[in-house]
Amino acid sequence: MTDELDSREVTPLVDEAVKKAAVCWVSVGKGPAVALWCLPVEGTLLVVSGPGEQSAPGLADADAAQVTLRGDHGGRIVTWPARVTRLQPGTEEWEAAAPLVAAKRLNASGPTADLIGRWATEGCALNRLAPAGTPVAGADLSAESLAEPPREAPVVRATRKPFRLHKVRRR
Repeated sequence: MTDELDSREVTPLVDEAVKKAAVCWVSVGKGPAVALWCLPVEGTLLVVSGPGEQSAPGLADADAAQVTLRGDHGGRIVTWPARVTRLQPGTEEWEAAAPLVAAKRLNASGPTADLIGRWATEGCALNRLAPAGTPVAGADLSAESLAEPPREAPVVRATRKPFRLHKVRRR
């Protein structure tokens, strides 16, 4: 683990952005970027995904991804290529990282030990995203908004008509 962390490419901007990250936008291959909550640890980001957790299409089996982080003002400040490492349950890396991520997991039901056990048995992926190339920042970032229409999701509900308690009279 230490050799991997020592060999990563880090710039001061990426290092500072990673330290402050709570959400990152990750794209795998040519896929769209998805917003994921993350935990910064030792200059890398830890992300959990899978059943009962956030959806990160393709990330569990990926070797590389693109990560975009925002600055204090809320706008995009840097995009960098990441080396993706999936942490396996039962390894030293898993034993060190999983409790940290589970402790920061919002709205988790039950104790962190149960959450970690569920991640291990239900096929959730705990991935480490480490800087692995030259970042794009400042004037080199695309000036386009990169906004996309909302994607289809199973949690979207049909909009209902407003409820009225009485008839509105017009004069």
